Amino acid sequence: MAWRLKLVPEKTSFDFFRYQIVTFSISVAMIVASLLSVAVYGLNFGVDFLGGTTIRTESTEAVDVGSYREALAGLELGDVSITEINDPGFRADQHVTQVRIGAREGEEAATPELITEIEAALKAVDPAVIFTSVESVGPKVSGELIWKAILAVVAGSAGILVYIWMRFEWQMAVGLVAACVHDVIVTVGIFSFFQLRFDLSIVAALLTILGYSVNDTVVIFDRLRENLAKYKTMPLREMMNLTTNETLSRTVMTSSSTLLVLIVLLIWGGDVIRGFVFAMVLGVVLGTWSTLYMAKNIVLYLGIDRGDKPKKTATPDEYANIDA
Repeated sequence: MAWRLKLVPEKTSFDFFRYQIVTFSISVAMIVASLLSVAVYGLNFGVDFLGGTTIRTESTEAVDVGSYREALAGLELGDVSITEINDPGFRADQHVTQVRIGAREGEEAATPELITEIEAALKAVDPAVIFTSVESVGPKVSGELIWKAILAVVAGSAGILVYIWMRFEWQMAVGLVAACVHDVIVTVGIFSFFQLRFDLSIVAALLTILGYSVNDTVVIFDRLRENLAKYKTMPLREMMNLTTNETLSRTVMTSSSTLLVLIVLLIWGGDVIRGFVFAMVLGVVLGTWSTLYMAKNIVLYLGIDRGDKPKKTATPDEYANIDA
């Protein structure tokens, strides 16, 4: 018989509602703390949302980010961010950096003359440096991107609500969307608290988190629907515990295998995708938590109508006066 890895025994009997008030309170506290963090600290928006210019440089010499920053300090550029990009696919003599320059007041983006000055300043400390790409985003466009990002997340959540409502019970739809909103808000709150850069790639991660959280929770709700028809007299709380234990192996295996890939990307994937991957790691952890301890709690609080209507069966009297 082939050996199989088992992270969870085939049959478990964990009581996921034993501390339901505590676990649900933790989820609510995380949401409140995240909203407060966004209100107090705000988000560290990237050039995508603030407007400005992103310059990608390449050099055959080792990059000294400190010397790059000192070289640009005299140009009065305002908000400048310089990061070295590491990628396993780069050559040994290929050193890449990304220079982000925030838009200055009254300007849509860096002018060609300013780009020339920046290039000259960097060449003074690194003669081998070249600009491989220059991208600019104006403040008007960046403002539109913020609203479109918000609308994308809201539209995704609304679409999920409608689909689950039609596919399952409305209580399950409310629980699932609440869990998804929890995952998104807490992820944004963590980015706000630690002032991590928030750009379009993070918005893409948030939408991916919505899909992941839905997939994880729907598996449990689908099994719950089967058990509702199978165990008509079992109390809802016991049935939801049974359902969660029956699907626990799948939940743990999916989350752990996804995290394994994401952690590898987080360590060796390079700076370009690090923000996206970190948001995804948060989403997987929070999605598993909300699936086990939030979505089900809401369904239990709301309750499910289990009053099965008996099928109407004909009696002899109904057909007594019908002509053959």
